[in-house]
Amino acid sequence: MVAKGEKKEKKSDKKSNRYILRRALLLVLILCFAGGASLLGINVFMKSSVDEKIITAEQAKKLDADCILVLGAGVYGGDKPSLMLRDRLDKGIELYDLAASDRLLMTGDHGRVNYDEVNVMKQYAINEGIPSQNIFMDHAGFSTYESMYRARDIFQAKKVVIVTQEYHLYRALYIAEKLGLEAWGVATDPREYGGQDYRDAREVLARVKDFFYTIIQPEPTFLGSAIPVNGNGDMTNDKELSTNPSK
Repeated sequence: MVAKGEKKEKKSDKKSNRYILRRALLLVLILCFAGGASLLGINVFMKSSVDEKIITAEQAKKLDADCILVLGAGVYGGDKPSLMLRDRLDKGIELYDLAASDRLLMTGDHGRVNYDEVNVMKQYAINEGIPSQNIFMDHAGFSTYESMYRARDIFQAKKVVIVTQEYHLYRALYIAEKLGLEAWGVATDPREYGGQDYRDAREVLARVKDFFYTIIQPEPTFLGSAIPVNGNGDMTNDKELSTNPSK
């Protein structure tokens, strides 16, 4: 038979375990709530702090910016811009034609031999009649943060007009401002894109990441010698491009 003292001890242990479990669950709930509140707070703050920096193409033409900074996106088949990228390029070219700047800076991922966003971007602009020497490529724009950092330090830009879709533009503008760039943004959203719900959710987390990145300000993957954006864009060429525009 189990002694009375042992029964009391077991009951006491069960109560203690239940108490510890309740405290642990409460702590988890508090942490989840705090995390969610921080996530929401950072996103609201980031968007509201740069909301007035999103302008129209007509407004941008009065800025006399150092460059129009077009952010990269996916390419297919080695030489075809995705719809999102094509829309960014078309808006960047529109801004160039409006004389918002006489320099285009194509920044994107060219970290692999078989994947190259920036040459596709530059060729697209050349095909639309823009001189090659007025188009710069940032081959190491592996993230929005790195693109802004390198625009400042490698390409020596001080005033930029950023082109991307609106959901992405808030973060790009926030990073640029925190890195000391005078930045304005023109959104390009002429259509609905498949998978946008996923991109929106991912962007919520990306804003939090870059909120802390702009505080710490780590160096990008690659830096290097300066290539001033007021010079010759062909200095960024790494292969021969067609210089015969299609129009």
